[in-house]
Amino acid sequence: MLSSRKSTTPCGCPVAAFQKMISGKYKLRIMWDLKDGPLRYGEIRTGLLRGAEGTQEIAPRVLSRELKSLTHSGLIDRRDYGIVPPKVEYRLTRRGRSFVPVISAIRKWGARHLSEVGDGETVDRIAAE
Repeated sequence: MLSSRKSTTPCGCPVAAFQKMISGKYKLRIMWDLKDGPLRYGEIRTGLLRGAEGTQEIAPRVLSRELKSLTHSGLIDRRDYGIVPPKVEYRLTRRGRSFVPVISAIRKWGARHLSEVGDGETVDRIAAE
């Protein structure tokens, strides 16, 4: 029997709402890099370039869009120091920090189950696509 209660999530499904919040090629990696403390824009960009062979440089527009979206979702905070030259730092919010164990579990699952995918295709090769 279906309940007549309305969902408290905007799109009606917590999984769909979560998926919308973290969808994007770089969001999980940005959040993972921020787990150890605040980072500036250039440090985040550099962090996204390490780890996967064949990774191309992220376009500034794409990184800016991902950071704005994470900020809008309340997962990260942007702190502008208002000085010249500009200094802006990004850090996880309390809500964002509560998500780090989920990302850690995803990483552990990937390490266990994706060391070899399909016909010898490695995780690094898949991640670079």
